[in-house]
Amino acid sequence: MRESGRKQGVASPCAACKLLRRRCAQDCVFAPYFPADEPHKFASVHKVFGASNVNKMLQDLPEHQRGDAVSSMVYEANARVRDPVYGCVGAISSLQQQIDSLQAQLAQAQAEVVHMQMRQYSSSVANPNNDNSPENVSPTSKHMMMQSSQTSTRSLFSMDMVVDHTNMGESLWSC
Repeated sequence: MRESGRKQGVASPCAACKLLRRRCAQDCVFAPYFPADEPHKFASVHKVFGASNVNKMLQDLPEHQRGDAVSSMVYEANARVRDPVYGCVGAISSLQQQIDSLQAQLAQAQAEVVHMQMRQYSSSVANPNNDNSPENVSPTSKHMMMQSSQTSTRSLFSMDMVVDHTNMGESLWSC
């Protein structure tokens, strides 16, 4: 039977005490969060923050918040080991760049859809007897064509798209 990295009856040092080469007391603040079978967790936290600082942080927190604090410290320490300059901020920045790129691709695709719908609408207006007449168009396309018969502004992420229907299909982007 194991309890927070210690065997009952025999005091097995936690990962922190083992790395620091000290005796692990019954009331060791590290023992519940750095079990002996996960030494890499404390090693990276110790390398980045230092044992004394981690000890102070844990003792300043209420017990119910310590687990979350240790998880955050382990995450930040692992990020700092991988990227000593930026840490987890570098990972966040990279993900933000990916989001920005995908939003730009989505905006471009949506603009192309509007452009194609405008071309379809203009060809149906110019030639009402072809297969693209409003009777043969899907309800969604009809709705879009009816909306596009007037100048409209549509919100697209943080940009507004203004469609100038006098030039049939040309769109202007404004921030």
